[in-house]
Amino acid sequence: MIHPRTLRVDYSKTTSVVCVVGSELNVNINRSAPPSSKFFSVKCSSTVQYSISPPPHTTSHLSPIPLNGNSVLLISMSHASESENDSKLSLQYYGESKEVLGRALLHLTAVELSLDVDADRDGVVEKNNPNKGYWKWGPDGHGAILLVNCDSEWTYFKKPDSDHNTVSKVSDLKDMSVMVLRTRGPAKLPKGYKLTMHISQGDAESVRVFRARSSEVGSNAMSGNVLYNFFVRDYPLVLSREVLSQEVPYTGGVAEMNFYVEGLKFPDKDFDGLISINLSLLEPISEGLPETPIFTDKVVFRVAPWIMTPNTLQPVEVFVCSTSDNYQFLKGMKHIVSKSGLKLKICNEYMNRGDRWMQDELEFGYIDSPHQSFPVVLDSPRDGDLMDFPYNELLGPDFGYVTRVPQRTDVSSLDSFGNLEVSPPVTVNGKNYPLGRIIIGVAFPTAIKGRNMTKVVQDFLWAQKVQEPIALFSDWLLVGHVDEFMTFVPAPDRKGFRLLLASPDAGYKLFRGLQNDGHGQAKLFEGLKDEEPITVDEILSHDDLQAENNYVQSCIDWNRDVLKRELGLVDEDIIDLPILFKLVEDTKALYRAVAFFPDMVNMIVLGKNLGIPKPFGPKVDGCCALEAEMCSLMEGLGLSCTFIDDFASYHKRLGEVHCGSNVRREPFDFKWWNQEM
Repeated sequence: MIHPRTLRVDYSKTTSVVCVVGSELNVNINRSAPPSSKFFSVKCSSTVQYSISPPPHTTSHLSPIPLNGNSVLLISMSHASESENDSKLSLQYYGESKEVLGRALLHLTAVELSLDVDADRDGVVEKNNPNKGYWKWGPDGHGAILLVNCDSEWTYFKKPDSDHNTVSKVSDLKDMSVMVLRTRGPAKLPKGYKLTMHISQGDAESVRVFRARSSEVGSNAMSGNVLYNFFVRDYPLVLSREVLSQEVPYTGGVAEMNFYVEGLKFPDKDFDGLISINLSLLEPISEGLPETPIFTDKVVFRVAPWIMTPNTLQPVEVFVCSTSDNYQFLKGMKHIVSKSGLKLKICNEYMNRGDRWMQDELEFGYIDSPHQSFPVVLDSPRDGDLMDFPYNELLGPDFGYVTRVPQRTDVSSLDSFGNLEVSPPVTVNGKNYPLGRIIIGVAFPTAIKGRNMTKVVQDFLWAQKVQEPIALFSDWLLVGHVDEFMTFVPAPDRKGFRLLLASPDAGYKLFRGLQNDGHGQAKLFEGLKDEEPITVDEILSHDDLQAENNYVQSCIDWNRDVLKRELGLVDEDIIDLPILFKLVEDTKALYRAVAFFPDMVNMIVLGKNLGIPKPFGPKVDGCCALEAEMCSLMEGLGLSCTFIDDFASYHKRLGEVHCGSNVRREPFDFKWWNQEM
């Protein structure tokens, strides 16, 4: 890529000029000529290349050439200089009679300058990629990637590394993107010339740049023993909120200097994720006057988005709380986690302080780049008694943390992350979503007293861009979470998954079938302490309950249509689960729905193993009819059902298995930057 630069010269004067290899100096010959000049000639060292535009008729530029009002001298140098001013070019002017009127002499020093990044996203900082200054999505895209440095290298007195103003451990450098300044030229620049690196005020809020005090080769900078050093003193801060521009060393000869670029902010409503860093070569004009830029190189980074992981990805570890009353729940969870060959992390009561809703407090995701990837927990604004768990227990080396803090008056039950899910990858009307789509629950548009997920969280989710959110109607529920009526499970066919929806219609169909087969006196909740059993006949005779479930079914059907449209699904991709609801009065004297018996859709998905709330349904021949129906529906997909007793410790508190657990999963194999936008 040619970088043209207009150069003014003075006749009867010698001018020292720095020429950057790959740039072109443009001299308006007429503008610099003495008065009455009619002709000119050019002479130069063999290291200098030049041409004249428009081209003169003569083949020799040593003889006087007629001076055209538009004559431009185009000067370039293809190799770096060995020493200062080692190349020369003279421009001689003549009058009407070919008498010499003046002579301009240029002493030229050529340097190679390149600010380089991993613009082709292969993990290597290549030299002078022509696309390094632009971002483009897709497999044939370009532009470097930057991680938010939101993990913590410290175990005690920890805070995210991006909150530190220094590089305190060299291991922290692996979370940053390498940027290399490559130079070639004489031992030093001519007097007064200098290199500066600079960023805009807006970008300075989102990025910070450190440099290696000693030269490092870019491709080897992060290898060897350097990562094992504990304390670091050789990585001074170059650019930050307080320092937008700073001179950087020119070391002479053939040199590479490594810089480490650190992301500070995720994309959000006020930040599109793009960051530009500039390198400029400044030329002195005169003592006391500012230098002027004669060459600028630019690189562009995009900050990696926070990415959620759907149920179809491989689980890594499971998180639950231990409380004084959830022994049966923990027993079931330990069984299914062990059966799945996973780790179980138990948050004990001294930490959870009785807050058992692990799903509601946090959501696991990750960030990814060609050089580094690590999990990042998104902390919800609900801030119950589990509020310290994500920061104190999860934040650490290669485990990041992010949150969005709204005004407390803006927070409702819909800000708990049982109300935040993500679909598996889908294609909708020809548009591919290889990382799936985020799903949140909100109020119906016409609701006067409706609750919504707070705006700062919604803005954050939308700004990540790669998992375009879908808003469902969940405010009809007392708790208001989408995981109360939907989830996804893996499948061996079709789209690779099934959408499971709670369905009162399916529940009534099942119970009517039991009644028709003579099992109307079979009881729900039989054997449960402090719970009144109810027969199938009694349920079917309860007209108000039927009306309430008709209302619930209409709400779920609304969401069913939205999900079919936004995820490109057909009815064959959806399985209806037999679940009944009832309406209760909330604190605002509004009637909202809760599950009538344990809500089987509110399950934990661990590969082919499903941990499902034990429904305590009517028994036929000693078997729970609801469990049998669930097994029949799931085992056809090769999935194994484990029923977990959460009745007293979760269901009675308006939650279920999914609400009380959380799963960290493997990241997608698909790289987000290859997504077509």
